[in-house]
Amino acid sequence: MSIGEVLAELRAEFPDTTISKLRFLESEGLVEPRRTAAGYRKYTRTDVLRLRYVLTAQRDHYLPLRVIREQLAAGAAEEGDDEPPAAVVSSIRPALVALGPHDDPPVIPAEKTARLSAVELCARAGITEALLRDLQTHGLIRVTPGEWFDAEALAIAEVAGQFAAYGVQPRHLRAWRAAADREVGVVAQLVAPILRQQDPSAQARADEAVRELTALSQRLHSALVRIGLRESR
Repeated sequence: MSIGEVLAELRAEFPDTTISKLRFLESEGLVEPRRTAAGYRKYTRTDVLRLRYVLTAQRDHYLPLRVIREQLAAGAAEEGDDEPPAAVVSSIRPALVALGPHDDPPVIPAEKTARLSAVELCARAGITEALLRDLQTHGLIRVTPGEWFDAEALAIAEVAGQFAAYGVQPRHLRAWRAAADREVGVVAQLVAPILRQQDPSAQARADEAVRELTALSQRLHSALVRIGLRESR
């Protein structure tokens, strides 16, 4: 398959994939297409399976490329297997955050359905419409211009619902929102030099940098919270 044919096949499931992204994954050693005498890339079915495995691991489990590369080297992507198994994902979490098996933060998978109505969102997240409105009022969830909710809104709604079981209301979650906004500013400054580079793969490398920085942020946050709680006893 040519790179254009591979892109056409993958975009049905991964619409954000670009030729630059495929070239970037090749430069990172995730896939090694053969070259014709004229220098054109030719992908095998195994190459496409590897790419689908990589893209699924990034989208659904937020795994950085270095971790995915290790799993591929260990033969994680076999014929017909385009989803990292649960054992792989659970084994990766300590590598991401360097925490013990009982206190590492969960990797929240992104819901593949990207367009949800308010009723659908509440049903999937297990929350009431009143809680959803409260989350919107406090700026934790935003509706898109098309009046629907995306995968990130679903993830926030699920977490907010679990917090509510402990009596934590959306107004209490504004501290997390403020901290996240500050973190966004820091990460944006760090990846800005990458995006300014005149390189077709700059966006893909910036995305990977954001994924790595997010994993580091989770590790730091978890460690600081544990230390603070230990010292407050």
